[in-house]
Amino acid sequence: MALDYFDLRNIRKTHPAWRLMMAENGPLIAAFLVLVFRENNLRRIEESDLVMHLEDFLFNLDESGNDQKYPRSAGEYLDEWARNDRGWLRKFYPVDSDSPHYDITPATEKALQWMESLFDHSFIGTEGRLFAGFELLRQIVHGVETDRKKRIKELNQQKKRIDREIKAIESGEVPLLDGREIRERFIQFTRIARELLSDFRTVEHNFRELDRTTREGIAGWSGEKGGLLERFFGEHDKITSSDQGQSFRAFWDFMMSSESQDELSQMLDRVFELDELDDLLKDDRLRRIHFDWLAAGDQTQRVVARLSRQLRRYLDDRSYLENKRIIQLLGGIERKALDIREEPPEGVFIHIDGFRPDIKLPMERPLFSPPVNVKLDSRIILDDENVMVDISALYNQVIVDKNRLKGALREILEEESQVTLPDILDKNPLEEGLVELIVWFTLAEESSHAFIDDSVVETVCWQDKEGTQRSASIPRVLFQRKNLNESA
Repeated sequence: MALDYFDLRNIRKTHPAWRLMMAENGPLIAAFLVLVFRENNLRRIEESDLVMHLEDFLFNLDESGNDQKYPRSAGEYLDEWARNDRGWLRKFYPVDSDSPHYDITPATEKALQWMESLFDHSFIGTEGRLFAGFELLRQIVHGVETDRKKRIKELNQQKKRIDREIKAIESGEVPLLDGREIRERFIQFTRIARELLSDFRTVEHNFRELDRTTREGIAGWSGEKGGLLERFFGEHDKITSSDQGQSFRAFWDFMMSSESQDELSQMLDRVFELDELDDLLKDDRLRRIHFDWLAAGDQTQRVVARLSRQLRRYLDDRSYLENKRIIQLLGGIERKALDIREEPPEGVFIHIDGFRPDIKLPMERPLFSPPVNVKLDSRIILDDENVMVDISALYNQVIVDKNRLKGALREILEEESQVTLPDILDKNPLEEGLVELIVWFTLAEESSHAFIDDSVVETVCWQDKEGTQRSASIPRVLFQRKNLNESA
């Protein structure tokens, strides 16, 4: 971005970070805010506690022989720093508290980061940053490559490098980082970790701006409820589907994984045991930096949740007002009816055509269907001895006992965690043939712990009562052990 003269002149007058660097009490403000907020990773602090910290800070400055005096009280300084024309502190009232709280603004974070960069660093690593830059470029190029052959070639090259490293380690050549490389990479990690904590305030500020805009829209909305909902969800989707919103969601999903947290804890513990980093491990906060990330991310998540609560409160209020209006209209109708009960007006004084239009389309009318006359021959011939009626079909009904099948399934699942239908029929052959096989499918359909896979076809065989060998091709049916309790 090119630095335009007029833009810089305007930012110099309006931007809080620039005003902080030009403020007469800038050293006091910066040192105090770093000590209270950044050193302890506080996202909010109650006014009484912050006043007490500032009083102690000012007292220590006077005791140290500081020639610059600060005559005002701590509360007056905090009120000035939180004014809109300063913008160094954010004064707000949390949902669960009646006392004001404070937090530093994203602009203050930028100013503090720039001030830290002014101090000379004892060691500035370039190799690690160069490798990091190359690795980022490699990921970009590899991630946008659409040619499958090139991607496979790159993966094969990585595989060869890994194989060479494995062979070198197996042969006794273990490459290790020297002290300089360890220190360089650790300093780079420290800078990224602290910048990430600062970035959360900017992300939270953007979500808070969306929250404020939504509240203003709700307070001044006079149209229909559907229009407000459309506007709200459009703004909400705009921030969540943006690059910043998607990046925050990916970060939060990664940090909420227990495996990721355990891996970070183990790596940090291992790093803090290295002798090469003795003079760089004075800040104990780095050992638990991932917990600070979680705390900062949780604060941002709460801002998003507040949006949903605000919308729900609006909908409840709207429903109450609409119901109240309906009750008032009905009450007015009843009062007017009582007033004219004794002397009703003559003639027709009100007429309602209908509550809804009666529309009948031509194609909705059913076509004429002539009735079907069924002729039944109900004559019973009893005196003709030559007519033989076979009534055996009335008695040849096949009944399959489901309880017997469930008991067989229970016995098998006591030994096996899952079993297929062919395995069941090997131990319990079909006694009633195809009818009993259909009952097995009925049991599978009724159970929530049985699965029917149509993509796999299996063959079952049985012998009927006449001695004929039968077979059927069926989809795979799988019963699980949990089915026992359900079947019972």
